[in-house]
Amino acid sequence: MSNRRPSTSITRTIHLTIAAVTVMGAIIVNSLASTALTTSTETKGPFQFEPLLTSAACTPGGNAAQPFLLPEGFTQNVIASEPQFPDVPDMNTLNETGPQAGRYLYRTHEVGSNGAVTFTDLWTGETHLLAQRASWSRLDGIVWTPWQTLLIAEERAGGLVFELDPNSGAAIARPAIGLKSHEGMRFDTQGNLYTISETNPGHIFKFVPDVRGDLSSGQTYALKVVDPIGDRTGEARWVKLNQANVETNADDAAAAVGATGYNRPEDVEIASSTGNNRGGANTLYVAVTGAGDNRVLGIDLRESVGGNDHETAFVYDYVKIGLNAPSDFELPDNLALDKNGNLYIAEDPATAPATGRGDDIWVAVPPQGGDQHASASAVVRFATLTDCNAEPTGIYFDLSGTTLFVHAQHRGGNGLDKAVGITRN
Repeated sequence: MSNRRPSTSITRTIHLTIAAVTVMGAIIVNSLASTALTTSTETKGPFQFEPLLTSAACTPGGNAAQPFLLPEGFTQNVIASEPQFPDVPDMNTLNETGPQAGRYLYRTHEVGSNGAVTFTDLWTGETHLLAQRASWSRLDGIVWTPWQTLLIAEERAGGLVFELDPNSGAAIARPAIGLKSHEGMRFDTQGNLYTISETNPGHIFKFVPDVRGDLSSGQTYALKVVDPIGDRTGEARWVKLNQANVETNADDAAAAVGATGYNRPEDVEIASSTGNNRGGANTLYVAVTGAGDNRVLGIDLRESVGGNDHETAFVYDYVKIGLNAPSDFELPDNLALDKNGNLYIAEDPATAPATGRGDDIWVAVPPQGGDQHASASAVVRFATLTDCNAEPTGIYFDLSGTTLFVHAQHRGGNGLDKAVGITRN
């Protein structure tokens, strides 16, 4: 049973377009219907939810068939699980463009060695291994490129990005993007790639290919706040890095130019990435998980002024405790935008076994009005895990924004991980 806010706590309504059909037990979007998302207890209709007031009281292992506690009216379907795929599934992406777009759900596996990429055919329900290498370690980030390949990334010191053929699984290393501890990756409409270094101090990077669609060479930049108005927020600039140094140690290359560091930036999200047409302005969102940060940044990606090495940006706090998030919002990790700019935020596990509460998925509601640098108008709890050991990872919306894919990772400690699709009834 879900917890409810008082019926007077109406904060905001956001209109969505959704509908779904069921295929092999999974929910796959097929057509559009007008609905709304709101934090009111009086809402009715598809894909509306009343926020959960508290996290689930978790237990070891939780509910295997229903790993998440959801608002009333939502359904979760396990679309794949161990031993269908290897341990520790992490990030997700679909084949966002090209033939049969949206049919294949790809995922990385964040194991210490022998890393793998698997995919689930959402039309048949079958799960397959795409690629696996003994040398791959802690595969984390994954993104569909504008030219219909896959990028995967290692979350380890000196980690690499690899480009994969989604049909054959053939992989090519792309060291020009940088050697560092990778996680989230997203493209802008020009084909530039935004990444982070998941360290402390971690930096935020932009890679500009010499030729669009060719990631074998290019120039890397790091974000530097040059006119601060707060804690590493304010006017910023993308600073050109020594590219040779980027390809041996991107963290050192960023530190050498005084790039702004944060404590464990992890995932990134942007509305204009590849073919998913997420909602919202041209803003890059960055989850910062480490103690002392524990927030989601908004970065306004402005137009170039005098060339890429002088391109400006503006950094502000989009979600933060004391600003718009409740006190039990903690350790923001993975991010996913829906088509109307609602930012879904999955927590990283840290305190669940000690506190007896499951890790949450939150929703940051877009600000009202025209202020491009305004913080989210509300941050509300959407879902929570029933397993004290598990972590929600890889949150990702399907192409029409009506199914939220997420993994229940580390369930029961080992060997029980699941890939879940969440939809409104």
